[in-house]
Amino acid sequence: MTNPQPVYDRPDQLAQIQSGLLQGETVLAVYDCIGTGTGFVALTSSRVILQDKSFVGNKVAITSVPYKNIRSVSVVSNKSFSGKFFSSGSIAIDAGSNVHVADFRGADKSRHVHDVILWHITR
Repeated sequence: MTNPQPVYDRPDQLAQIQSGLLQGETVLAVYDCIGTGTGFVALTSSRVILQDKSFVGNKVAITSVPYKNIRSVSVVSNKSFSGKFFSSGSIAIDAGSNVHVADFRGADKSRHVHDVILWHITR
């Protein structure tokens, strides 16, 4: 069985994630984020990887959150959903003591990230 090709926005971000995979781990998607803080969100077969560019002194953190440590995933919106559950391009990932928020270019990307995380945390 072959793994499907990962979905990604930027080849450099995909290459960065691929260079740090664990044995047997595969990349599902890498999406570029907008706004301050998060640079990208990557989904692998075993974890969510977030790039955080909000550290003082131009420092960048790459944070790995195993699916088993995620308590919930939410769609974030500053307005009424008006019948559209995924009218927003933002999600929040609750990993216990931290909530990671990511803003995407388009609701289709936030929907994919939400659905992959939800699938993993409900198994």
